Amino acid sequence: MPKPPNPPYIRKLDERGDLQLWAVDGSYIRGHIDEEFTNFGQHYRYPYIPLDELWIDQEKESEEQVFFTDHLLVEHRLMAKGMPYEKALLEADRAERKERRRAGDLRRLTHHGHKLPDGHEVHTRLWKMLENGVSVWVVDGRLVRSVFDVDFTEGGHDYVYEFVPQNEVWIDDAITEVERPYVLLHELHERNRMAAGWPYGKAHSESSSLEYRFRHRQDELHSALAEEGWS
Repeated sequence: MPKPPNPPYIRKLDERGDLQLWAVDGSYIRGHIDEEFTNFGQHYRYPYIPLDELWIDQEKESEEQVFFTDHLLVEHRLMAKGMPYEKALLEADRAERKERRRAGDLRRLTHHGHKLPDGHEVHTRLWKMLENGVSVWVVDGRLVRSVFDVDFTEGGHDYVYEFVPQNEVWIDDAITEVERPYVLLHELHERNRMAAGWPYGKAHSESSSLEYRFRHRQDELHSALAEEGWS
């Protein structure tokens, strides 16, 4: 029997042996189940996902589905055999990168290997220039993952990623317009704390909690963003 279309399920995409591949509502998951859910997941990484299912966020399921599927199949298989997540992730990343190279994204951004990739080339549009000199850009998430960091998701900034130009915050174009302000709040808060000397782990943890809280307090979101320099 097909699974009823209840949150977070959107539609069934495919079957791989005993595994079912589902497009899911990532925004719903981040707002109601787990703020740390990224572009995709499987049971051994996220226990709330049924054992026989692989989930891909609907935001990018069509464009990057083949990459994420290869990743999930490797990660699920290895972790089912007892391999720790950190080691399984490395193997799954290798499989995903192989598919991305075949797609030609790396050749495109390096002009067929004639130049080093440049972070400015993944910009799609300037969202806003802040008074403190920080520019917030919507970026081509697929290119970022294919060329710079296969694990990039949702957003980032120059204090975490060396490929992000100085004084820039990036928001993945896979994130819907409705969800972008929450990711923006996370990234601005995290960057501001790291600029003040906080280590990444502490800044990220507090930013994740803040993001989750304001997903349920939308009437206070504008004020929270203003406190981080967005006005």
